[in-house]
Amino acid sequence: MQQLRIPAHTQGVAQVLSALESDATSGLTELQTRQRLELYGLNRLQEQPGLPLALRFLQQFNNPLLITLLVVGAVKAGLGYPRDALVIISVTVINAVIGTLQESKAEQAIAALAQSVRTEVDVIRGGVLHRLSSTALVPGDLVRLEAGAKVPADLRLISGRNLHIDEAALTGESLPVAKGTTAVEADAPLAERIGMAYAGTFVTAGQGFGVVVATADATEMGQISSSLQEQTTLSTPLTRKFSRFSRTLLQVVVALAGLTFAVGLVRGRGVEEMFDGAVALAVGAIPEELPAIVTITLAIGVHRMARRRAIIRRLPAVEALGSTTVICSDKTGTLTQNRMTVKHLYAAGSMLALEDLWPANGAGDNWTLALEETLLAGLLCNDASHSDQEGLVGDPTETALLAAAHSVGLDHRSLHEQHPRRDAIPFESEQQFMATLHGSQRILLKGSVEAVLQRCSSALDAQGQPQPLDREAIEQAVSAMAAQGERVLAFAIGQAAVDQQRLDPQHLAGTLSFIGLQGMQDPPRPEAIRAVAACRAAGIQVKVITGDHLETALAIARQMGIGAVEPQGVDGRQLAALNPDAVAELVGQVDVFARVAPAQKLQLVQALQANGEVVAMTGDGVNDAPALKQADIGIAMGEGGTEVARQAADMLLIDDNFATIEAAVEEGRTVYLNLRKTLAFVLPVNGGASMTILLGAVLGTALPVTALQVLWLNMICSLTMSIALAFEPPNPSLMRQPPRPPEQPLLTPGLIRRVAVVSLFNWAVIFGLFLWSNQHDGNLALARTMAVQGLVLAHLVYLSRISHWRQTRLHWPALRAAPAVPLGIATTVLVQTLFSQSAWMNSFFGTSPLDLHHLAICALPMLLMIPVAAVAERLDPTASAQ
Repeated sequence: MQQLRIPAHTQGVAQVLSALESDATSGLTELQTRQRLELYGLNRLQEQPGLPLALRFLQQFNNPLLITLLVVGAVKAGLGYPRDALVIISVTVINAVIGTLQESKAEQAIAALAQSVRTEVDVIRGGVLHRLSSTALVPGDLVRLEAGAKVPADLRLISGRNLHIDEAALTGESLPVAKGTTAVEADAPLAERIGMAYAGTFVTAGQGFGVVVATADATEMGQISSSLQEQTTLSTPLTRKFSRFSRTLLQVVVALAGLTFAVGLVRGRGVEEMFDGAVALAVGAIPEELPAIVTITLAIGVHRMARRRAIIRRLPAVEALGSTTVICSDKTGTLTQNRMTVKHLYAAGSMLALEDLWPANGAGDNWTLALEETLLAGLLCNDASHSDQEGLVGDPTETALLAAAHSVGLDHRSLHEQHPRRDAIPFESEQQFMATLHGSQRILLKGSVEAVLQRCSSALDAQGQPQPLDREAIEQAVSAMAAQGERVLAFAIGQAAVDQQRLDPQHLAGTLSFIGLQGMQDPPRPEAIRAVAACRAAGIQVKVITGDHLETALAIARQMGIGAVEPQGVDGRQLAALNPDAVAELVGQVDVFARVAPAQKLQLVQALQANGEVVAMTGDGVNDAPALKQADIGIAMGEGGTEVARQAADMLLIDDNFATIEAAVEEGRTVYLNLRKTLAFVLPVNGGASMTILLGAVLGTALPVTALQVLWLNMICSLTMSIALAFEPPNPSLMRQPPRPPEQPLLTPGLIRRVAVVSLFNWAVIFGLFLWSNQHDGNLALARTMAVQGLVLAHLVYLSRISHWRQTRLHWPALRAAPAVPLGIATTVLVQTLFSQSAWMNSFFGTSPLDLHHLAICALPMLLMIPVAAVAERLDPTASAQ
């Protein structure tokens, strides 16, 4: 057997069966099944193996700064300095362990969401019905579908009765689609291929049979999954900026280290001494603690988001979300509640909101017999059910009709007892209506407006009396409902003959009276409306990309406040007619993209990125997965989403709540600002230490600090203090500021000026205290200890100035709300006391104990730091926004 050369949705049932060499009643033979299983393999998607733990650990070293430190550590070990080498290498290993543990923790959370449920299917082989695993299916198999079943492969439907399939995961359709056996045009969107059932979708009502036309990776879902593996994951703004910063800094450090070595040799210093000086400068200038601080800061953001019901799969995703300029959101289940609700009714020439009929709202003034009959028809001409245990059960459209009737006081059970059903014509996609026959010979009809009106010769007035049918008024009411994104159902009533026991279509031909209309929609989430407003206030565009109808999507966008004035929209066919340049221009002007194919979602995200936008993409379906992976930050639904979408995403919303994105954006912006504070804090330490060593080489003095002491200063002291900045709370005005420019460098001119001023001060502190002590005491170890101690004490003041504590009164509520900075200061005082006063630390780091006189002199830089920090803050205009 050959694969079908022509798409199955364009072919008739007989043609498809002939091409597959299958039979419409007996299916495949056992021999055909074995041969095709060998040819096509099991019906399961190819799984992409995860990275081994060891490889994930090694990836943490993919940073030029850390690689340089590893080389320096190896050289120190080769030259007989095992202690220095141990400290240097330990710094890099600790950073790698932190990153690996955090990523492993996130992956475990993802694994807990996965559902490995084995799907069983009914298959006819050799004329016998078998219950088999879905993995055993092959092209040509005859599969039976029924309500509640998951479609196990791509099927060409060969028969069906009232068959409805929920294709939201694949097409974005908000409602189950009525299926039939009719072939369609080759370019018909997935959502309009009524003769097909696709793998991964769910049967919501009816029964049917289909022949398998594609399995495993050949299915629509499989093709999307394969495309994910072909894409490369984009770097985030933070990783790109940090990579550029690392390369630039490394070039500067190597040049300064080489200059220090050369100047020292010219000044007559020994080769070994100047090599140690060059290493000390490299260790001092390289912020080896920065990767660890970045990892920890992002991990804190991950922890905060986990408390807000969001799981971050990759650490940089936290900051990337904070720099987002555009959010491309799916509609169904993301912006909306994913449940149908009746909003308006039309009867006897009047349009009313359903809530106007609620008893608590004084329904008596609006109540008419025509309205009652409209609601009663929706309740009785309905296959949904209601129970105290399970609530409303059935097709979403029909459960919405029941809920509407219940909301005005109509009781499902008692009315069915009063009007028992005798017969019914189930809904078929070809006829577009459902009809029921009840006691007292009442005929009720429910369906599309066109199908119902063509069977009506009159209409009921407010008192329930027949009157001429006003088609124009009805069509105007339908247009008004559709403009608000509502799906409209029409209802009619008739009277059967006294002895009539069965209901046939000929009984409905032009003999009925039109009762009214019910307009329903999948309403937006109230919290999502607030979240969209918050995103707009933060300067973030929100665009809707959905597989649903354009009118419906525009109505939802209008209700949610998407778009500057009136949301603009295009559909997939209009999009397909444009060239890439036109799409890139259009994507910035349009708010709603409807009826889009999976490839078009991906195209839109790429077009936005080509325009310089940082794109976040939300979605829950298989059709969203390629765009989720392409986006700078992919956000999937963890509760109602598909596993394919989850694996493609960077972040999961556990409660499927779009409002969580607002909190995530704020958290991402906070993370970036806290990282910026960290740079402003740690870089002056590195700058001051490296400048001191270079100046010592130029002047021909002994090194003011050793390489090991610089490592202590950077990794222990700076990390102990600067890590407190990672816990800084968000600024209340953060979400009222526009997004920062995507290409804004990590080191802005203002930040560079601030770092330069504080670095110069640090150099003066280190060199000044070292020279004073060395001249007065003649003790090199004591002089170096005072230099380190003075710098640390000055930075305690700088920490309080750069953190939010500069604007906070020191009282218990503030301390309890954000205790990290005072805790960091206390910890630093403790470990720094051990550094200078502990005999073991003195021996290891080459330091000397300080008496009260020396400590008092070391404390002088604390007072001088106050005006210096104030000047540095004025030179950095963005500091006030922190």
